[in-house]
Amino acid sequence: MSKKNTKYIFVTGGVTSSLGKGIVSASLGLLLKSRGYIVTIQKLDPYINIDPGTLNPYEHGECYVTEDGAETDLDLGHYERFLNSATSQNNNVTTGKIYQTVIEKERKGDFLGKTVQVIPHITNEIKRRIKILAKQNYDIIITEIGGTVGDIESLPYIESVRQLKWELGENNSMVIHLTLLPYLSASGELKTKPSQHSVRQLMESGIQADVLVCRTEHKIPKEQRAKLAQFCNVPLANVIECRDMETIYEVPLHLQKQDFDDVVLKELDLKSDSEADLKDWKNFLKRYQNPKKSVEIALVGKYVSLQDSYKSIAEAFIHAGADLETEVKIRWVYSGDLTEDNIKETLSGIDGMLIAPGFGDRGIEGKISAARYARENNIPLLGICLGMQIMTIEFARNVLGYKKANSMEFDTSTGDPVISLMEEQKNVVDKGGTMRLGAWKCTLKPNSKMLEIYGSKNISERHRHRYEFNSEYKEEFEKNGLLPTGLNPETGLVETLELKNHPFYIGVQYHPEYKSTVASPHPLFKALIKAATKK
Repeated sequence: MSKKNTKYIFVTGGVTSSLGKGIVSASLGLLLKSRGYIVTIQKLDPYINIDPGTLNPYEHGECYVTEDGAETDLDLGHYERFLNSATSQNNNVTTGKIYQTVIEKERKGDFLGKTVQVIPHITNEIKRRIKILAKQNYDIIITEIGGTVGDIESLPYIESVRQLKWELGENNSMVIHLTLLPYLSASGELKTKPSQHSVRQLMESGIQADVLVCRTEHKIPKEQRAKLAQFCNVPLANVIECRDMETIYEVPLHLQKQDFDDVVLKELDLKSDSEADLKDWKNFLKRYQNPKKSVEIALVGKYVSLQDSYKSIAEAFIHAGADLETEVKIRWVYSGDLTEDNIKETLSGIDGMLIAPGFGDRGIEGKISAARYARENNIPLLGICLGMQIMTIEFARNVLGYKKANSMEFDTSTGDPVISLMEEQKNVVDKGGTMRLGAWKCTLKPNSKMLEIYGSKNISERHRHRYEFNSEYKEEFEKNGLLPTGLNPETGLVETLELKNHPFYIGVQYHPEYKSTVASPHPLFKALIKAATKK
């Protein structure tokens, strides 16, 4: 059991999806943390997939990986970036995980012959998953419930919240309902009726919202605010405006101006002697909004038409750019359109390049052309995961002379598999949750650019891959200047490559973007931006 009386905040959404529950939850977490509380944030996803690891990025955006190797929703990235603290597999729960656990228990006979039902068995498992984080001694656990109130998929979660509010007792939990106030330009007014209906639907499930956060494009007039308070049964001070901002990093400050944190602390009967200290956050925002320099980085990838597919990379550029007072303009380049004939025109004028991670053979030749263009034209390049493997293939073909060199992911019969399937992956059949995942150690070689960038010989970074640099070719790569400068100390797996006599040509097998936060911009992204600035 928890050593302290943990408080619970549930964040639900209404009217429409994609209103920004994750950003509101992360912003609230930041405000409460700045008041001295130990906070974590959890996401409940109503889809039946066990996790988003097998989902196409076009379906769900990027798959975010935690330190302990969980493949999770991209909102966990927002939580970590705002709170500057790691999440875990317990911070993301899906309907698939819930049902899988309950069915496994039923097969073992744990329910002693009882008929297994949504209530109580599924709701009990949901409640267990919500409360499991309390064992880590958090003061406040914020739980974001995915989907929209009224969705069939979300009903078990809403029912679990209703039960928990009763079980936890007065002042130990609260519900924040995020809703939409649409603006009708013809009449020139914000409409409150959809929000009223959404709150009423929540009440029909037995839950009264304690705070209403209203997503809006315009300032909410006093009359509309009073109307929302009256018809949604919340105090006037508990109607919070969440207006569209130029950047998500303004949201915490916008909410703080409305005493959002004070409202929440009052509802939970918590006291805080200290005011929210957001000095560092404001300094970050000031640097981000007032850059002294500008660079343009080409992000070469397969999923660029949905930029959420590379959310952590885009945010890492923001963190590092702000730290260096440099605006980073991203040029989104679809690798499937790149050819040797159009690459010069497509990439003309860029200051740097990032070759993005991904899976499958679509757009691979375009990425190989991009790597060659960066290598031959002294353009600073960072290759991440598949990006490093692309750099390996390109070098093998165009420098070492292995014209048909490839990865076994794309050509299982290639005569020169410079990228091969990891030994422990050869008998793996299931796709979900079976890759090399989570944090792994890496030892950097002396006198390497990587050691200079990190400032430490021993590092740890998060991974998500099945294929690796084929060490049989390692000596030949070293002789010709593409140096393996980072190795896993236990397996010898090549984690990093860097090209001699190039301003910045670095590939990493891991995902540095997952560890970048507002408070701690990642050194690799800073190094790439510095190199791009010099160019």
